Amino acid sequence: MAREISETVVDAGAARESEPDSSGEQDLHQDFGDNPLEVRTTDHYTEEYVTGFVNKWDELIDWKRRAKSEGTFFVEHLKKHGVRKVLDVATGTGFHSVRLLEEGFETVSADGSPEMLAKAFENGIKHGGHILRVVNADWRWLNRDVHGEYDAIVCLGNSFTHLFTERDRRKALAEFYAMLKHDGILIIDQRNYDSILDSGFSSKHTYYYCGEDVSAVPEHVDDGLARFRYQFSDGSEYHLNMYPLRKNYMRRLMREVGFQRIETYGDFQQTYREDEPDFFIHVAEKRYRPDEELTDVYSTTVNVARDYYNSEDADNFYAIIWGGEDIHVGLYATPDEEIAAASRRTVEQMASELKLNADTRVLDLGSGYGGSARYLAKTFGCRVTCLNLSEVENERNRKLSREQNLDDLIDVVDGSFEDLPFEDNSYDVVWSQDAFLHSGDRSRVLEEATRVLRPTGTFIFTDPMATDDCPRSALEPILARLQLETMASPAFYRRELNRLGLGTVEFRDESAQLAQHYGRVLAELERNSSALAGRVSSEYQERMRAGLKNWVNGGNAGNLAWGIFVARR
Repeated sequence: MAREISETVVDAGAARESEPDSSGEQDLHQDFGDNPLEVRTTDHYTEEYVTGFVNKWDELIDWKRRAKSEGTFFVEHLKKHGVRKVLDVATGTGFHSVRLLEEGFETVSADGSPEMLAKAFENGIKHGGHILRVVNADWRWLNRDVHGEYDAIVCLGNSFTHLFTERDRRKALAEFYAMLKHDGILIIDQRNYDSILDSGFSSKHTYYYCGEDVSAVPEHVDDGLARFRYQFSDGSEYHLNMYPLRKNYMRRLMREVGFQRIETYGDFQQTYREDEPDFFIHVAEKRYRPDEELTDVYSTTVNVARDYYNSEDADNFYAIIWGGEDIHVGLYATPDEEIAAASRRTVEQMASELKLNADTRVLDLGSGYGGSARYLAKTFGCRVTCLNLSEVENERNRKLSREQNLDDLIDVVDGSFEDLPFEDNSYDVVWSQDAFLHSGDRSRVLEEATRVLRPTGTFIFTDPMATDDCPRSALEPILARLQLETMASPAFYRRELNRLGLGTVEFRDESAQLAQHYGRVLAELERNSSALAGRVSSEYQERMRAGLKNWVNGGNAGNLAWGIFVARR
């Protein structure tokens, strides 16, 4: 520790006493100045946790109900990673520090608020006679104030949202990363601010703030501030000003600091609808894996898609029914045109948007059987790298390329488009067809795609999407079938591509083709059903029929969008 533990405790205890007012009584009031909505600085949080608020904090948490609601989630994750030594950097009044000590973890308790640390020390003694090792520390200088390396750092209770600038958030995460051992983990949580910002506030009042006689609701929310009001049964009222972190923004920051694998849970569940959880919990691993182990860090959503496309049923269905080499949405000249011809027309149309020659390097993300790659290599002589998550599809891709004497121009790489194993500025063209919907973090996919794109390059792709104004409920049958939580929209892609610095973004809207394509695939399935016997199970065929009908119905109802995005720097 930066200071002896006994000194830290004395300092924290002394700091609990606020300045008395003129009557000699302790001041329990917060001071946000004349305009509380303008208080958007990181350092102000220490003034918000006044003695009166801290003394009531345990009413808000309700230790017994909180312990029941979260169960053994954190303990199990820590034990799974072989953790012994834990740094609790947002100790608060000590709930998690005490639980970790009771489970046998060597725990150090840090917090930026001396008021909170003093209460935590009292609670440690009260709940089981534990002497907490406490230290007053600011996350931005954590390595200065706390010594040693840890197997895990936990930052819980929505505490990270007290940091109001990106510079502070990056510095804090860098400090966390530096204090972890080479294979350590960070567990950090946050409110579901995405839902609050996009749909308004609601709370199940079950998992985090469980006190029955306490109200915790937002008084004001905008993109830079979530001001919460806390009302207690005795009529007292307090506020906290916090920064509304979006989930994927938080995940991106952790990746950019260096964390390798990040799993995000909603209210302690691995699968959830984006708008359902009150809280997100991120479990981030520091361990760096070599390229050959990258499949171990695929996200849950990507792994679902990988398992699906690796199945014998899916492989045979797409190869026989969906158009052979091209397994994406087609552009149809006539309603009954062959799927293969329409699918190839999509490739030709996309290629016509590009300047391709033998010097062009193309990266095809989610390349399937490699039909597009072979067309580009054969027609223009360019070199194409195919990245795809299905090892089964990749083997078929390599086989077809060898048979067509194109394997010298086509490289096939097993991998996920959420973590591209390629250098920055490596490709003239990044190409993808109907693959991004299989990601649970499409912002990350676009970031990776633009990272590897050269300064004069072009990013071209198609993707089945929801229309900009489509209610999520209308997509339920499709999302359930694909085990997805969301779909992108044209507005989402435009916004994200502009954010990433792609100055020219064009969208050729061909949404009518989506229902047309899935209708053609359904017709081919019905026509060839008997011929699939022994190669595609009847159960798979039945599920596919239902899924294709959902796509057709969604497209005809005007809830789905599809077309060609062309983005240039």
